[in-house]
Amino acid sequence: QVQLVESGGGLVQTGGSLRLSCAASERIANRWTVAWFRQTPGKEREFVAAVRRIGGYQYYADSVKGRFTVSRDNAKNTLSLQMAGLNADDTGVYYCAATGTEILSSIRDARSYTYWGQGTQVAVSS
Repeated sequence: QVQLVESGGGLVQTGGSLRLSCAASERIANRWTVAWFRQTPGKEREFVAAVRRIGGYQYYADSVKGRFTVSRDNAKNTLSLQMAGLNADDTGVYYCAATGTEILSSIRDARSYTYWGQGTQVAVSS
């Protein structure tokens, strides 16, 4: 069982940047595929970005590609999400999640993830 704790959320203006961090309680490299999802009221959790368990390959939702960068620090067992060019559609609660799978078709599916953090709020104001 891995525990995940997110930090770094807050209020930012449109066009601004924000960096989220997720601290894992154990080693994640080669053990867990870790991802960021986000959710707004009344909607399902939406895939944002992920780092694959083996190889550290990165995957992004089309809506954030080119604006967000996901990275994994193997020494610190952390997952980060650098967000730039933020807009109102990026508002939501951002969750860090972990799964043992590295099947490409499953990485973007929230149902594949077993462990979740408590979430951190990101609000983008115009």
